Amino acid sequence: LEEGSPGLNPGPGSPLCPLVDVASASNFRCFQLRHFHLDLRLNFAVKEMSGWLVLDLVPVQPGVQILVLDSHPSLLIHSIDCKVPGSGQEEPVSLTYRVDPFTDYGSSLNVSLPTAALKPGRLIQITIRYTTTDGPAIWWLDSELTCGQSRPLVFTQGHSVCNRSFFPSFDTPAVKSTYTATVRVPDGVTVLMSASRSSYSKQDRVFQFSMEFPVPSYLVALVAGDLQHVDVGPRSRVWAEPCLLSCAVKKLGGSVERWLAVAEQLFGPYLWGRCDIVFLPPSFPIVAMENPCLTFIIASILESSEFLLIDVIHEISHGWFGNAVTNATWEEMWLSEGLATYAQRRITTEAYGEAFTCLETAVRLDALHRQLRLLGDNNPVSKLQVKFEPGVNPSSLMNLFTYEKGFCFVSYLSEICGDVRRFDCFLRDYISEFKFKSVVAQDLIDYFLGYFPELKDAAIAQREGLEFERWLSGCGPPLYEPDLSAGGALTRPVQDLCDLWRSSDPPDLKTVATFDLSAWSTFQIVLFLDRMLDLSPLPHDVMAGLSGCYSSLFDGLNAEVQIRWLQMVVRNSFYPELPRVRAFLHKHVSNDTAPSSTVALHRVLPSHCTEFYRRTAPSSTVALPRVLPSHCTEFYRRTAPSTTVTLHRVLP
Repeated sequence: LEEGSPGLNPGPGSPLCPLVDVASASNFRCFQLRHFHLDLRLNFAVKEMSGWLVLDLVPVQPGVQILVLDSHPSLLIHSIDCKVPGSGQEEPVSLTYRVDPFTDYGSSLNVSLPTAALKPGRLIQITIRYTTTDGPAIWWLDSELTCGQSRPLVFTQGHSVCNRSFFPSFDTPAVKSTYTATVRVPDGVTVLMSASRSSYSKQDRVFQFSMEFPVPSYLVALVAGDLQHVDVGPRSRVWAEPCLLSCAVKKLGGSVERWLAVAEQLFGPYLWGRCDIVFLPPSFPIVAMENPCLTFIIASILESSEFLLIDVIHEISHGWFGNAVTNATWEEMWLSEGLATYAQRRITTEAYGEAFTCLETAVRLDALHRQLRLLGDNNPVSKLQVKFEPGVNPSSLMNLFTYEKGFCFVSYLSEICGDVRRFDCFLRDYISEFKFKSVVAQDLIDYFLGYFPELKDAAIAQREGLEFERWLSGCGPPLYEPDLSAGGALTRPVQDLCDLWRSSDPPDLKTVATFDLSAWSTFQIVLFLDRMLDLSPLPHDVMAGLSGCYSSLFDGLNAEVQIRWLQMVVRNSFYPELPRVRAFLHKHVSNDTAPSSTVALHRVLPSHCTEFYRRTAPSSTVALPRVLPSHCTEFYRRTAPSTTVTLHRVLP
């Protein structure tokens, strides 16, 4: 089909280029999804959501007789019917359907449509009555697994292909639509959704939501539980369980509005109205999720002000890059994460200075090269455009390359245009041009070359060694990295201290004492420990010296620091510090919050760490909850250098 033909417009957010999404079983290109409505009742006792979904669909191709939606074996479909508004048909027509296998992360729901009522351009309404069970998108937490441990909580996590277990859908980022929702809950439960408007009827215990801007299915999110809020700005509020709320508000203060204002100066108006944040218990499987109007973030990040700052700014950046303009397929996630990472760093540069941004970037790029050493330069997951076979879960492709190699490519585009402010203007106009649409890389590149015709005339896309095509489809490290010398005042002392400790003998303690780590920022200490971890294994005397100098200091710092020190302990088999490993794991994975069924430790910790933990545990091996908190997941990833561990989200 040629661009502009009816088959290329499945919805208001359709991509500008023809595409195939191998992660979706749906026939989304045959329809325009104008809107959908969810009506759900939450039952905490049996951990189910039940109700119905109404899809407003317009066929865009003649002869379509079947509607294929993405679904999941955990969804119990009860009935499906169809109405044609304006046709004179009063009663809905019951439809036949079948569910077929698709992949291990979903199935296909095939609905036979009434051919007499189908005409291209005519609206039809499909109503699906269903019940959710134990699907990957929906996380029911017993009260013991919440922060307050008083009431149960449920949340959804749709990225990237999980929401097909929340509701049947065109579960592809290529399709965007508006939605509304009605949610019925028990007394005392507060419901939030990623929606621009909401209301509540206390008498009926019903919450109403409306998202007036088109979003892809994976950005539809819900959380319900004992939640309270405090307004922290004219368009932002913080939500959390009561026991967390004051801490969260104190940590964020008025910063959210400040960050939004800086972002708007750089990239244009914030399009979503609300910018609220909800803090979720440590069972939240990732660090943060950029659900529009309502960012989900893990509560344990409150321990580190600097990481909290970076994570929230990153999710705010998604308001422009990822949410407003979205990658049309999961094979090009860098269009969301790489651009959002670049935007995040432009915001921190304006708000906190170039040195701070360079320090944070150095930490992340070090991690990128560390991962590359583990995987090898020719590993295909290091591509920006990762081609995956049908059946491969897109979440398995989320890695540092998506973020940091993508960031480096965007930084290169900024560099070659010659002026960072000029590139800010380009990004502002890019958002204005493509807002609420889904795009592929070629759309970005074509718009870039059209915006800077002098670069197009100079054949910049074919510059030897830096070809755009090589950037997108080539394996290995970034072809260009930004100059981080502006952060030298913060990074040089870190490297100098590393150099002191890297010899085979412990350094002179008087010289070491000239480096006051208590005055360092979290990112400086993290960079120091990461680089020392890269030098491991270290001689026992060196580890003993490090322990004597810093262990007590690290004990009083946040988990981002502690986990790196404990990784060094494990990597270097430094037995005197092993009780600290056990104490850390007990803090984040306690018997009080573990389910009755024991999960084998070897599934979440490498064998040597498991053995250390067993040796230092005072009682039987602790049972682990459904998912380790993100700090413990990171502990596993970083202490298993010979094993590639796939994480849903390596960075927020």
